[in-house]
Amino acid sequence: MNVLHINQSDLSGGAAIAAYRLHQGLLQQGMASKLLVGQVTQSHPLVAPTPIMPFRKKLKNLADALGLNYVTQWGTGAIQKHPFYQAADVLNFHNLHGGYFNYLFLPQLTQTKPAIYTLHDMWSFTGHCAYSFDCDRWQKGCGRCPYPDTYPQIKRDSTAIEWKLKHWVYHHARLTIVTPSQWLMNQVKLSMLNHLDIYHIPNGIDLQIYRPLQPEICRNFLGINHKKYVLLTSSLNFYDPRKGSDLLIQALNLLPGALKSAAILLTMGRAGDALEKEVDMEVYSLGYIHLDRLKAGIFSAADLFIFPTRGDIFGLVAQEAMACGTPTVAFDVGGVSELVRPGMTGALAEPENAQDLAQKIEQLLIDPETRARMSRNGREIAIKEYDLALQAQRYIELYQQVQKNAIK
Repeated sequence: MNVLHINQSDLSGGAAIAAYRLHQGLLQQGMASKLLVGQVTQSHPLVAPTPIMPFRKKLKNLADALGLNYVTQWGTGAIQKHPFYQAADVLNFHNLHGGYFNYLFLPQLTQTKPAIYTLHDMWSFTGHCAYSFDCDRWQKGCGRCPYPDTYPQIKRDSTAIEWKLKHWVYHHARLTIVTPSQWLMNQVKLSMLNHLDIYHIPNGIDLQIYRPLQPEICRNFLGINHKKYVLLTSSLNFYDPRKGSDLLIQALNLLPGALKSAAILLTMGRAGDALEKEVDMEVYSLGYIHLDRLKAGIFSAADLFIFPTRGDIFGLVAQEAMACGTPTVAFDVGGVSELVRPGMTGALAEPENAQDLAQKIEQLLIDPETRARMSRNGREIAIKEYDLALQAQRYIELYQQVQKNAIK
């Protein structure tokens, strides 16, 4: 069986990393797997860019002004001519937003190919946003959007129109839906996608790479004092409100002075310099880390991983922390609680409550026995539920099923 993944990137961003890991897992199971992506970050024969047709600038500007994202990307129609598409037995769509893909072509692309649509956020069933936060207007048809500036931003509230366009698309396309979290599956059942078959398959992770390593060795490598408490956080975009950096800053500054003096904050991503100016404790910025084995060493060096997101359907970094045996403290939002299980793998704070987040961090930092138990639990759960080979096998079975159904 030949599987073609279509995604916004091969390795840039959480959805891209999740999809690429699935691609690798399928290859390890002997499947033929390729990627067509909007942003290519590596040179590889199994990865190619999606066809992009030069924009008619006036038309694109008009669509943007009307608040209708992506509908002028006519290059999507040329995907059917690409050799990757023509050789594919099954299509697996991932993130379809980002400007590289026109969702209006989904009926055409799925007419002769069975297709899976793996959701990595909520965009597929909303009038524009990737995360709706406390808004449930996507259940009713959108309109009067309370968050027009959230990604992907709109200049005009045409969310009711986009919602109707997507509704039309999904009733003319042949799709099977997959969600990485049970939480997202529950949202999909309330959405315009609820007439389609929906499956829950968690993201997988390579447990030979992401595994607990000796903390002392990892700290020596990073040049960290062994006597320090080590907190770790990660953010690609410090200024994205969804990432919760403002809440993280508040929580860290609320920690007791003696604890802050005894701790160091490690940061992965692009938040280090900004955090160093805002928090009253030692900050060690590691920058963007793309090497998985290096990330495993960083997670293993930490006592706690802090994940202050305001909205997430799963939490890839929390899964990486779990696999490395690092307990996580986060807010109880979205699908985060499926990874951060209170009392088992970490602690959950009340959403938007920085004081509660600070208290959870303090409680676990000063309790090494509980952290050790959570570390063991996290690793055991990762092995049982999130092995990459298990995810790949679940997808293979689903590919076979949709292919069989398409023949009938």
